Order: sequence, then structure tokens, then C-alpha cells
Amino acid sequence: MADLNRIIRRRKRQDFIFKIIGISCMLIGIVTLLALLIDLALDGLPRLTWHFLTSFPSRFASQAGILSSWVGTLLVMLVTAMTAVPLGIAAGVYLEEYARKNRLTGFIEINIANLAGVPSIIYGLMALGLLVYQFQLGQSVLAGGLTLAFLILPIVIVATREALRTIPQSMRDAAYALGSTKWQVVRHHLLPYSIGGTLTGVIIALSRAIGETAPLITIGALTFIAFLPPAPVQGEAPFVTFDWVWSPFSVLPIQMFNWVSRPDREFLANAAGAGFLLIIITLSMNAVAILIRYRVRKRIKW
Repeated sequence: MADLNRIIRRRKRQDFIFKIIGISCMLIGIVTLLALLIDLALDGLPRLTWHFLTSFPSRFASQAGILSSWVGTLLVMLVTAMTAVPLGIAAGVYLEEYARKNRLTGFIEINIANLAGVPSIIYGLMALGLLVYQFQLGQSVLAGGLTLAFLILPIVIVATREALRTIPQSMRDAAYALGSTKWQVVRHHLLPYSIGGTLTGVIIALSRAIGETAPLITIGALTFIAFLPPAPVQGEAPFVTFDWVWSPFSVLPIQMFNWVSRPDREFLANAAGAGFLLIIITLSMNAVAILIRYRVRKRIKW
């Protein structure tokens, strides 16, 4: 009995120590992140004026703005999301629910997991040879969006498969017992109940893509651009145009890289302001995805 009490006390002490270590690590990460955000806000918030948001880049720090950069960021991320999210979810569903478990699918799964950890510059080099030179897409919004789509596609696939694996097999068996087809099970049961994990993976993937610089520089994205792509929506027929996908572009990370490389310290404040806006855009994207996930879960619950 004494040995049992001693073992229990030792296990409780180990649990307490592990809890303290975990809380300490979490606090270190949170405090570090808050310190970085506060420092960025102190330097960048004074620069976030209407003039800064609606002006083009300039060689004078006081006149420089980020209009072309944040518009380019939104357009590139639109192409990335429209490409990677449907393809990634479809590929994840196929590999998890339809594909036979054999050596070929095992080889594909291993390579998808490996692609999720490949450095981003490799995707930039691949896109330079394939999209820019082979398919003649040039340094366009389409090329930039597809490059980032290639980058985050493995992450979306892995997240989708992991979300599907959390659904009990009994739910599938019950649907099949009622006469449902494979697609009906996927459409009406698996996809709705896995939307939470899938959207979490999509959020992580898009958050990584929006801050990437190396692959876009590799394909030739501009560091200084003083014009905007054509508007997607026009006031006359045909009202919707896709000419903007062929336009040259710049993004906020590239604009920040250009400013921090300059000797004038006033450009560092501009870079801090652009970085703070980038964080706001990222958090807004995450908030929209979380809201969608919440509404879907609420609808399923009813």
C-alpha cells in the first residue's frame, strides 16, 4: 500500500512538473509574440494613414505608400485560394475515401507529406521553369497565385485527410446501411462534419502563403510598381473581366523587403506599417474562416 501511494505521489509530481513546463513554454511564446507585435505597432501605426494606403511606392519615404502592394496581395491570394482549396480538398477526399490502399497510393502519400516540408524557394524555381518559361505566363498575378497554390496544396491535402480520419467509421457504415452511395456519404456526412479540421488547415496554409517572399521574387514579381491591375468588375458589359490575372504585380512582403534594404531609416517605419497591415489582413482572413466554420457547425448541430 505504501508503494502504491509513493507511485501515485510521484506521478502527480511528474504531472505537476510537466504542467509547469508546458505553461512556461506557452508563456514564452505568447510574450515573445506580444513583444514583436507591440514593437511593430509602435513603429508602424503612425504610418497607417489614408495617404499611406492609397499612394503608390516612391523613392521618398514620406510620400511612399502601399496601394499597389496590398491590392496585389489580395489578388494573388484570391488566385491561390481559388486554386489550392478546391484541388486540395478534392485530392484529400479521393486519397482518403476512394483510392485503394496499395503501394502506389502509399508512395503518393509519402511524397505529399514530404512536399509539405519543401523550402518555398524550390517552388519558386519550379514555377519559374514551368509557369513563366514553359507556359509563358510571365510575371503575372496568375503565375504568382499558382506558385503559392503549389506551395500550400500539400498542406490542404494533409489537413483534409486528417479531418476525415476523425469521423468514426460507424457513421459511414450507418449511411451505407441506409442505401447511400459513396458520393452521398461524402457530400452529406463526411464533408460537413470534417469542415472544422479542413478549414483549420486552410487557415494555416493561407497564412503561410500570404507572407511568402522567396518564390514570388524568383518568378520575377516587381519590387516597385506604380499602377494597379485592371479592375475585376467594370461598369459596362461584360461587367466582369479577367484581364487582371495577366497584370504584373507586387505584394506586401516584397514591398517590405525593398524598404528594409534601404539605408534611410524612415523606410523602416514604412516597412513596419506594411507589416502591421499584413498582420491585420491575415487575422481578418482567419476570422472569416473561423466564422464560416462556426456557422457550418451550428447548422449541422441543428
